[in-house]
Amino acid sequence: MTAAGSAPGARVVVFGAGATGVRIVRMLAASPCVGSVEVRDTDPDRLREVAGSFDGTVAIGQGLAVPDSTDLVVVATTAGTQTTAALSAMRAGAGVVTTTNEIIETRDLLALDQQARQNGVRLVVGAGFMPGLTCLMARVGAAEFDLVDEIHVAKVGTGGPACARQHHRALSSLAIDWRGGRWTRRPGGSGRELCWFPDPVAGRDCYRGALPDALLLVPAFPGVDRVTARMAATRRDRLTAPLPMMRRPHPEGGVGAVRVELRGWRSTGRHVVVLGAQARPAEGAAVVAVSTALHLLANRTEPGAAGLAAIGDPKGLLREVSARRLRPCRFEGFALSRDAGG
Repeated sequence: MTAAGSAPGARVVVFGAGATGVRIVRMLAASPCVGSVEVRDTDPDRLREVAGSFDGTVAIGQGLAVPDSTDLVVVATTAGTQTTAALSAMRAGAGVVTTTNEIIETRDLLALDQQARQNGVRLVVGAGFMPGLTCLMARVGAAEFDLVDEIHVAKVGTGGPACARQHHRALSSLAIDWRGGRWTRRPGGSGRELCWFPDPVAGRDCYRGALPDALLLVPAFPGVDRVTARMAATRRDRLTAPLPMMRRPHPEGGVGAVRVELRGWRSTGRHVVVLGAQARPAEGAAVVAVSTALHLLANRTEPGAAGLAAIGDPKGLLREVSARRLRPCRFEGFALSRDAGG
């Protein structure tokens, strides 16, 4: 890995040329901290399609082998295919930023912790919109508490076609919650809850799904009693979730949002903090992944595999995310006066 202060000239390889990957490549190529960017994808037609939009500033590569001269690898491929690329990067001594939002893959990546330590590199698991930004907001928000005992996250929207397909599968698959110090499995599409997100998304019905967030949050918050994750869905989404997708996914999703609700103790009383952000999910995921990549290049980080809830200097990273126009906001409740009625 590039040492602190030596980020200019860094060599970065990006796996994945989908809706999120293309955005990551463009932002990295525009950064003065990066010397060269190479993009790879298993679909040669997709690579040819996007290559012209880079104006010759980005190299087009092939295969999974990562050169030893690589400083960092960002993996933005389809969920379920990121572990192999991460292993190749670590063997080359490069730091890794992954964007996975799939349960089995998250477990597989976290299981590489010892290997990452042996190679002296940082493997960031799930640096996207959710998980990713939600993990980071949870860590920053937790600074207001003496003890956080509940974390509840939720999201609205999908990015590109691969993200839409993963969303469809997640709604019909088993969800995992952390309750009372143990893992519990719940049916996908259950647990309806009205969640409020930043405008213009506002209130949406959210349900359990096969989401990996608890796997990343529980290790980062020792003693936490409950961790849950939900996703917004319509009645049609829930009815058709067990079936193949009826329509081809849209190339780019609409406006999405995420929220994090923290509950716990401050001084002698209960305290609740609700944070949120809104963006197109592919754009939000790209901003978080790029901010994380540049953060790793510019700072010495502890080797190992973990999510963004365990990143060093979370406030600094959140400032970098905000500087790229993905600004978290805070829900502020208020009490009605007696004269206000109701």
